[in-house]
Amino acid sequence: MKNNKVKIGTEKVRWDLSFLYLGITDPEIEKDAEKFAQLAKKFYLKHNNNLANTLGGAISDYSEITMLLNKIGMYLHCVSSVNSSDSVIKAKKASIERVIEKNSGNYLEFFNLQIIKLTDSELQKLYSENSIVLKHKPWIEQIRLFKENILSEEVESALTKRSSFGPSAWGEFFEEVETDLLFIYKKKKLNLTEMIHIVSESKSAKERFLAMTVINDGLGGYFAKFSAQNLYMVSGANEVEREERKYKHPMEYRNRSNRVSDDVVRALHSAILEVGGPIAKRYYKLKAKHLGLKKLNWSDRNAPIPFADTTVIPFNEATKIVVSAYESFSPKIAEIVKKIIEQKRIDAPVERNKKGGAYNISVVLPGNKTVSVNFLNYLGGNRDVMTYAHELGHAVHGILAGEAQGVLMENTPIIYAETASVFGEMTTFNFLKKKLIESGDRKSLLVLIMGKIDDMLNTAVRQISFSNFERRLHGMDKEFKNWNKIEKLSAEKLSSVWLDVTKDFYGKEGEIFKYNNMENMWTYISHFHRPFYVYGYAFGELLTQSLYALQDKFGDKFEPLYLELLRAGGTKDAIELLKPFGLDPSNEKFWIDGISHGLDSLINEAEKLTKEIARKNKK
Repeated sequence: MKNNKVKIGTEKVRWDLSFLYLGITDPEIEKDAEKFAQLAKKFYLKHNNNLANTLGGAISDYSEITMLLNKIGMYLHCVSSVNSSDSVIKAKKASIERVIEKNSGNYLEFFNLQIIKLTDSELQKLYSENSIVLKHKPWIEQIRLFKENILSEEVESALTKRSSFGPSAWGEFFEEVETDLLFIYKKKKLNLTEMIHIVSESKSAKERFLAMTVINDGLGGYFAKFSAQNLYMVSGANEVEREERKYKHPMEYRNRSNRVSDDVVRALHSAILEVGGPIAKRYYKLKAKHLGLKKLNWSDRNAPIPFADTTVIPFNEATKIVVSAYESFSPKIAEIVKKIIEQKRIDAPVERNKKGGAYNISVVLPGNKTVSVNFLNYLGGNRDVMTYAHELGHAVHGILAGEAQGVLMENTPIIYAETASVFGEMTTFNFLKKKLIESGDRKSLLVLIMGKIDDMLNTAVRQISFSNFERRLHGMDKEFKNWNKIEKLSAEKLSSVWLDVTKDFYGKEGEIFKYNNMENMWTYISHFHRPFYVYGYAFGELLTQSLYALQDKFGDKFEPLYLELLRAGGTKDAIELLKPFGLDPSNEKFWIDGISHGLDSLINEAEKLTKEIARKNKK
């Protein structure tokens, strides 16, 4: 593994977090936690039961507190991600979180509750008299969406103080256990990230099948039971809270937080099942032909086609590709990307105690300074390059929104938080595609297109399959029409549900896939610990495909409109954001068009190229 890291060139691509703290033992961490406690108490004494008079000042004070919390939270999350087994880090993180939750419960919980209790006339008066309140109107209105669902101040306070000992704690422990998983593959001990990389990048069907078998077996047994208990804790807690807060169904809170109607979410799920599923089957039949297989094993789903170049792409080369791609679209975006790289805000190597996956954190720090960090597990595959572009897209979004909207309105709902990241992937893809078209290398062009189709199917179709698994977990019936009380499902039952929802999109056993060695793959999906998070990926994918398809139509007007969309942060809902582009996500046709603009058109290209190459080979 050490030699591989040198070859990839990630060993020195470590983030520099000194702009936050100098280390986990830095006394400034405790000082800032104590400062937070003091500010929170002062905030309470100054503004409790007085918001009709002090809301503008309260928003300013709350912003300062939130920026300080961002500083502490960002650092603790980042250091625990790269050192998940470090006992000193775990102890420090737990102790600081207890301080934050206790003081938040005692002194901050009143704020949102009393904003909700303000009368419409009081708010209108404040909007007309105070510029800070007026600026934060979208944030205030978002809080007030949950007016009918709040509990008493005492109960809300108690819930906040106990939050670190609830389902979130189980989720955090789950990630630690998952990080420690090791799999024996060809007499080597590999972590989950490395094993999945083999399944995705190996050209050998036997290797892929063996790797998938090892993964599936390793995720079974005690880990599957542990994961099943985690999901029961999550779904059970969600059901209790739903009943107490009088939400109509388990997804209502997430949908409202995303500022999207239940009907739009249903339309998304229906469109992908009815249109995306058949398109996926059509594509995998094409892929099976390229792989020379009558039927695909599940381990073949993301496999590279035989003439794909699977040479490791060094990290510095990936950086050049991604930066050049962003430059080809927007100098402004490229400038932000270059600054992130120069400031050492990326952590790239794969290591034993490092958590899997990838993420971006963008926050506003004290002094209204917007910063962004990217977490990667880079192994040099084509998907790693796209993931790199994806996370930098999140970074651009976060920085533009943070600078424009400030700390309380920078965060975007999940459903369009993926817009800039998917757009960044598409920009990188089309940059490489253009070069290959110009070179006349049809085989490499086909490889690129089929790799992109793989990723898009994973983001749209696969994530809605995940969402259907999650809906079943939270009590929805097999027809996805009615919600019932949740049941405690065994690991074996969850595996059965997992297989059922997968077949809904990918066909019956033997139609295209043989569903061997995949029944335990639900166990490692950490997003299930954040109820109904996953549909946001599909929402963002199709939204962005529809948006991306408009570039030629809008010409020079597109870039400024797109940048304004990113700067909006959390101030607009999806309908408002897309209105300048003439798009309407409340119409089911919008989702079907998104599938058509993205997946269907690329599959058409792949089929055409396949025929061209076949004809050329016959000559």
